[in-house]
Amino acid sequence: MKKTYQNINFDLRQLTKPFVLGLLLCSSTTFAQTNKAVIDNIMSEGTNNSQVEKLAHELLDGIGPRLVGTPQMKQANDWAVAKYKSWGIAARNEKWGEWRGWERGISHIDMVSPWVRSLEGTQLAWSPGMGKKTSVAEVIILPDLADSIAFQKWLPSAKGKFVMISMAQPTGRPDYNWQEFALKESFEKMKAQRTAQTAAWRNRIAKTGFTARTLPVALENAGAVGIITNNWSAGFGVSKIFSAYTKKVPTVDIALEDYGLLYRLAESGKKPSISMHTESKELGAVPTFNTIAEIKGTEKPDEYVMLSAHFDSWDGGTGATDNGTGTITMMEAMRLLKKYYPNPKRTILVGHWGSEEQGLNGSRAFVEDHPEIVKNLQALFNQDNGTGRVVNLAGQGFANSKDYLGRWLAAVPDTLKNRIKLDFPGKPGAGGSDFASFVAAGAPGFSLSSLSWSYGSYTWHTNRDTYDKVVFDDVKSNAMLAAIMAYMASEDPEKSSTVKAEGVKWPVQNKATRRGGLHN
Repeated sequence: MKKTYQNINFDLRQLTKPFVLGLLLCSSTTFAQTNKAVIDNIMSEGTNNSQVEKLAHELLDGIGPRLVGTPQMKQANDWAVAKYKSWGIAARNEKWGEWRGWERGISHIDMVSPWVRSLEGTQLAWSPGMGKKTSVAEVIILPDLADSIAFQKWLPSAKGKFVMISMAQPTGRPDYNWQEFALKESFEKMKAQRTAQTAAWRNRIAKTGFTARTLPVALENAGAVGIITNNWSAGFGVSKIFSAYTKKVPTVDIALEDYGLLYRLAESGKKPSISMHTESKELGAVPTFNTIAEIKGTEKPDEYVMLSAHFDSWDGGTGATDNGTGTITMMEAMRLLKKYYPNPKRTILVGHWGSEEQGLNGSRAFVEDHPEIVKNLQALFNQDNGTGRVVNLAGQGFANSKDYLGRWLAAVPDTLKNRIKLDFPGKPGAGGSDFASFVAAGAPGFSLSSLSWSYGSYTWHTNRDTYDKVVFDDVKSNAMLAAIMAYMASEDPEKSSTVKAEGVKWPVQNKATRRGGLHN
């Protein structure tokens, strides 16, 4: 018996190597088949039953812009939690700070002299309201004076007036329009004129002794009834809409076409007058939240894959491409994962961040509050530069990022990946969007960077960032890409390396501002 046993052992030892190899090949084949099935299902569902248009309508049209501290921001947080729960995904709102609460009201702005015209204008974020009051007053231009002493002498002249404090642009046509149609010498002449005019206006402001931030306050303190600006965004009919600095009187951005009209009339002595009525509400200190959703891991629940997009926006438009599209991309990706990958190896999280626009505050707070996630992060994928399809992926300065990102991308169908330019190891992002909050902490956060679609001029922080600018085919592609990358990162048997490339200067980890726009 013993001899027989030994013979059997001997035979097994002879078979061990090919037998194990066969098992490995079988396992590899099974994994590849499972891989393909999950990815095929994601692609089919994302192509034929996408929910991105429905999500966009509910968020952008139904709720609107999501300025931090506004009721719409909290409404969006609650909407997202409810939507995730309807898909069977655990979700919560996680408080990280508080902000100056403010609610935009109606605006009516009309030129009433020398003739009547309704003007296109938007009160800036956090602009003081006028209650039920309507002001009718002359519009004057900030004068070009010798120095701050002369300006102080002039200041009483602002009392009872609307004061224009922006340069009047020499053209409302974007440069690409000039390049297509103008004579070369005409284009060069216009650019030279604009450059000189811009420098002269900057000098005009400097000679007042104030800055762009402090000048409006000085004018309101002198009795101006309102401040008028134009922050042109270098495209037809488009303005950037940021913050007001006034505390008592409204600050309103008038669109270039109407701003130029008022400026020319004032400059030529026609003394234009406007009627303005703007409303807004101060809401005191309000809590601010990140919305977090989670599909719990089964094998490595304490390791994490994250999807990421900021939820807040400026409120000149409805925040459609900054960052409504990133938001619905990641929501749709989570829906696809829950449907076809409900039991991931690692825990899959999504972060919808608050107050990105004021300095990545929501994501920085999350990094500070969740060191256990940052430490065990397999990868984070963030999308936040418009509606376009993803065309760039960089390694963010991580020395071995090419290895694992390359493995995950290899499984992505060519229709999604063949347009993506890669940069390894790349340089770590120091800001710009929420992935940088994680990179600064040494965690592998990556930006899924998109094709422009004239983002910088036409939709980034503008009054034209609305639903109609969304390119849904590109958003659908991005959602499928994000879902597949998250799936592959979750399934990878190896933990991603966070070794930093040699000679790369790493960004400083900045603290979140947790109390914003409030007097301490």
